[in-house]
Amino acid sequence: MIAGQGDDLERRRVRFQIDVGDGELVRAGARGMAEDLRRNPPTTGVGVLDRCVAILRAVEDGSRTFTDVVEATGLSRSTAHRLIQGLEDHGFLAVIGGFGYVLGPRLLALATAAQRDLPLRQLAHPALERLARSTGESAQLYVRDDDRRVCIDTAESESELRTIVEIGASLPLTKGSAGAVFLAWTGEHDRARLIATAEDPERLRRKLSTTRRRGWADSVAERAPGVASVSAPISGPDGALLAVVSVSGPAARLGQLRAKRYAPAVLEAAREIEGTLGA
Repeated sequence: MIAGQGDDLERRRVRFQIDVGDGELVRAGARGMAEDLRRNPPTTGVGVLDRCVAILRAVEDGSRTFTDVVEATGLSRSTAHRLIQGLEDHGFLAVIGGFGYVLGPRLLALATAAQRDLPLRQLAHPALERLARSTGESAQLYVRDDDRRVCIDTAESESELRTIVEIGASLPLTKGSAGAVFLAWTGEHDRARLIATAEDPERLRRKLSTTRRRGWADSVAERAPGVASVSAPISGPDGALLAVVSVSGPAARLGQLRAKRYAPAVLEAAREIEGTLGA
């Protein structure tokens, strides 16, 4: 929807209130925290914890045998054996025959829970604000909800003529650049099922191929007349598609011929958000 300056601006935050404090913490240095901790693990003073983490880091970095782990950590063989056994018992390590030690299934479960609980809106909001300022257009953050995409945060353009996507808006996956990004990075079976529901399946199939190749998508008047957008994927710490970031505006300003000018800024915003998530 395109709106003028006189529209009710309060609806921008009707459903959700953003804790800007979290965004300030990210800007102050939380970006890339997971990678920083991996490269520079702290010494906590809790010896057994530090030694267990050292073992996990060794396996993460490629130590596959008991001797490899001992050499990488500097632990005595008896201590390493005892801690490795405990980590295996709790599911943090596993042994695969013919391959060796790998990180265990319990870590995967914890990673899934951590990703689910990440305050995505708060972490991404500073990047949305910067994207809106740098492009002069409205910016949105979407997550997938079954066969739809839902806008969970926005940063509106200051232009009198601008697009407004309300927070909480549920939109189709088969229309718009954000929908194309979700479909381009979904599973093959799921993608084929949704393509079959599109107004022009072959055109959408070609568009998704282009989206995958260049890493972003654009659209003009697909979801609403006179509205254009550019979108890029946001991957979570596990590499899977987590969300999509977009800019949208009147097609007269953000049409197909101008989309390439906006794509670098959208891609930069996506990478910035990934950095706050430790991806």
